[in-house]
Amino acid sequence: MRNRITSIFCALYMMTGMLCAQSFETAASAVANMRVGWNLGNTLESNSGDVNNMWIEAWTDRSPSAYETAWGQAVTTQNLIKMFKDAGFNAIRVPVTWYPHMEATFNSVKWDNSKNALAPWDPSTDDIGTKIQATWMSRVHEVVDYVISQGMYCILNVHHDTGASNTAWLIASTSDYNKQKDRFEAVWKQIAEEFKDYDEHLLFEGYNEMLDKYRSWCFASYGSSSHYNATDATDAYNAINSYAQSFVDAVRATEGNNAQRNLIVSTYGGCSGEGNWNDHLQDPLKKMNLPTDAATNHIAFEIHAYPSIKNGLNNAKTSVSAMMDALSTHLASKGAPIIIGEWGTANDIESGKDDLDVRPADKIAFARYFVEQAKAKGFAPFYWMGLSDGTHRSVPEFNQEDLKEAIIKGYYGDQGYTGISQIKEDCRKTTETYDLQGRKIRNPQHGIYIQNGKKYIAK
Repeated sequence: MRNRITSIFCALYMMTGMLCAQSFETAASAVANMRVGWNLGNTLESNSGDVNNMWIEAWTDRSPSAYETAWGQAVTTQNLIKMFKDAGFNAIRVPVTWYPHMEATFNSVKWDNSKNALAPWDPSTDDIGTKIQATWMSRVHEVVDYVISQGMYCILNVHHDTGASNTAWLIASTSDYNKQKDRFEAVWKQIAEEFKDYDEHLLFEGYNEMLDKYRSWCFASYGSSSHYNATDATDAYNAINSYAQSFVDAVRATEGNNAQRNLIVSTYGGCSGEGNWNDHLQDPLKKMNLPTDAATNHIAFEIHAYPSIKNGLNNAKTSVSAMMDALSTHLASKGAPIIIGEWGTANDIESGKDDLDVRPADKIAFARYFVEQAKAKGFAPFYWMGLSDGTHRSVPEFNQEDLKEAIIKGYYGDQGYTGISQIKEDCRKTTETYDLQGRKIRNPQHGIYIQNGKKYIAK
């Protein structure tokens, strides 16, 4: 009777010109099924990043490919995405910066001979508006399709519209939220409408590393003169939660499959709470709220992690283990799974020294350990940008084969990714076959065989 009622309900919606959304897997299931992911970095999020040096706008034809290649990457191809799929990755995060592709003309950004510099861009007189250019949306759509066509999960976001640059228009402060709320929601409604009919393999991420008025990393107000201001910090965390709620509300309002699409909200700055050098490092986790949502269990949290390993592999492992525990305690406990949307090794915050002098073997061992720990906690890790970089993407080929293997073995074990898709872990005593979401396959179209007591279906 319930199925019949549902069918009638859907038919009525179709008769009124509305879409009846399909039943999506929960955010927790999606995060588990992502397995391990990669960022298509320095590509669709490329931008000039400085109102005083808008070089892409000044020196290119501003075509989608001009932006896509501005930071040294090749134009993305489906073969590149397929290479990652074949290697065992099951998700791609597609960072996108939107402000250069809206309504600002940048006509004033010209070379000034008298100052021997580019004239600055003044957003107050050349506003980005609210409408996204059709040509840009079309290219973003094409890249998303590259991912979806491989049966992979795709995360689409708003990227360097946030951050430390003076071009960022999304700032973690209540006053800025009030000023940008309508524009922020308008951008997301356009993105949501564009991909309204896509299935559960497409997830939206509301914003990237949003910072406060001080452009503070690590935790809110760290960039102030005192390195902590309770009033400003509270204001920044309140703003992050307001943006998160606006994002969820804007997407849900477009209905269709967006009514239960899995959505991702990030902590302040994407901060992970990693480290112990300051008592406020875990505040971004503690102050993050789970947005109110009419769809139950369809929101995930996101953090970014770039631990230093310059003090030794064992110290790095200890720090990561503590970070993973803190994420479980202070974030996952709020009722949503966690995506590590970016990770790698990076500059040490206190000394500014990087990890270039670290033994390559330690970096490889650390990468495997990081993925193993993330998997054990149920977090989906997305490596940032490397693995295939620059001209290697146009081949395509991996230029960090050993690092790629460490990541893959961190998830799949010593055997690595064997080129087959495991259908179900506990099928020793069943004759039924399942897909990756645990749904029965009545008449599988590929060969089935048993290996080590487990049932597989040929890729």
